[in-house]
Amino acid sequence: LPQARAGIISTVEVLKVMEAFVNEPNYTVWSDLSCNLGILGTLLSHTDFYEDIQVFVRDVFSPIGERLGWDPKPGEGHLDALLRGLVLGKLGKAGHKATLEEARRRFKEHVEGKHILSADLRSPVYVTVLKHGDSSTLDTMLKLHKQADMQEEKNRIERVLGAISQPELIQKVLTFALSEEVRPQDTVSVIGGVAGGSKQGRKAAWKFVRDNWEELYNRYQGGFLISRLIKV
Repeated sequence: LPQARAGIISTVEVLKVMEAFVNEPNYTVWSDLSCNLGILGTLLSHTDFYEDIQVFVRDVFSPIGERLGWDPKPGEGHLDALLRGLVLGKLGKAGHKATLEEARRRFKEHVEGKHILSADLRSPVYVTVLKHGDSSTLDTMLKLHKQADMQEEKNRIERVLGAISQPELIQKVLTFALSEEVRPQDTVSVIGGVAGGSKQGRKAAWKFVRDNWEELYNRYQGGFLISRLIKV
């Protein structure tokens, strides 16, 4: 993909190569494919091809998603659990119908306390329901954040809040980032999640940083977080 971004080879050729990995079982390979498709999706988000790349993601990731399923199989290792989370999150964000329906079902049971999601499934489920959710979904997620006993769970939720799509809800997430509910060192993760969540999120996050620059700079001056904020 770096060669395609530099104009050395055609992006079409890169996508053809990606299609060849459809039966690949290796987590590292899928992680690399996911990262590169994410970059491509960002580049195409300002064009008419954005929905086409979502269709491509669904086509490439659905066979491995069906093979892995939602639940661990006997003898699975740590990388299999990581791969399942990666694949289901990618399919969910891309609007794969069966993945979205199952994520919503499991999220409802999780919130109601009927069946608590395993740690490795929480991020993909959260990001899926948020990406295709509404104000009620966001409110539920913020409630889960408030109720979480473990900082690890709070951070997990903070990183995915930016998946929400509607402009007014994106603003709500950005306001939340500077609230007392979020530790100062974690504010950057929330803003970064918004910036990476969508085209609308990137614009909103950039405006938010400019509008609140004085407060943000005073928080992080001289520290690595201010440079990380600018990078995201």
